[in-house]
Amino acid sequence: MRTKTFAAAALLAAASLTLTACGSGDAGDKPVAVVSEEAGSDKAATVLDKPFEKPDLVLTDTQGKKYDLRKETEGKPTLIYFGYTHCPDVCPLTMNNLAVAKKQLPKAEQEDLRVVFVTTDPQRDTSAELGKWLKGIDPEFIGLTGDFATIQAGARTLGISIDPPHKDKNGKIVSEHGTQVIAFSPKTDGGYVLYGEDATVDDYTKDLPKIVKGENP
Repeated sequence: MRTKTFAAAALLAAASLTLTACGSGDAGDKPVAVVSEEAGSDKAATVLDKPFEKPDLVLTDTQGKKYDLRKETEGKPTLIYFGYTHCPDVCPLTMNNLAVAKKQLPKAEQEDLRVVFVTTDPQRDTSAELGKWLKGIDPEFIGLTGDFATIQAGARTLGISIDPPHKDKNGKIVSEHGTQVIAFSPKTDGGYVLYGEDATVDDYTKDLPKIVKGENP
């Protein structure tokens, strides 16, 4: 894997990265445009040349309370991922990787870090369902649900596309969504680092100590 610097504006102009249907095996995190890349690096991080602005989202958390994403995570190292609880592969793998990596941080940094899971399937992912699912991964992770159009618009500001859940050829309801994890700096609140679905627990374990300080991994 290589460390890349992407043009955030180019990502948005190209209507975001391609989609992955969880369980489909499709690759959904290929870059739209590359400004420069450092060959030979073993880092999974993609450092954006122009950080994303944190989505202006007010949704509902696992306690059924309103959660203002910008207000609640201001000045905190924050990781945001869009997915759904019925996903059979990429979503639980990504969240479990983050949970394992988080546990390697000092206690104070664990408490400071915000990991936010925003559902792409809000009709099925109620507050209670999100809470139950995340409890088995890390009860401190933040789960958010709400109006699909609002969630979709928020994801789009990060160059991540999500489509309304639909039935596949086997009659299963699936959600096609971008599989990127976006890291936001506690210094600027900008989304400056991107990870694709091929990022491993070792990648996150190595990078989180820098992410929590707002440093480049």
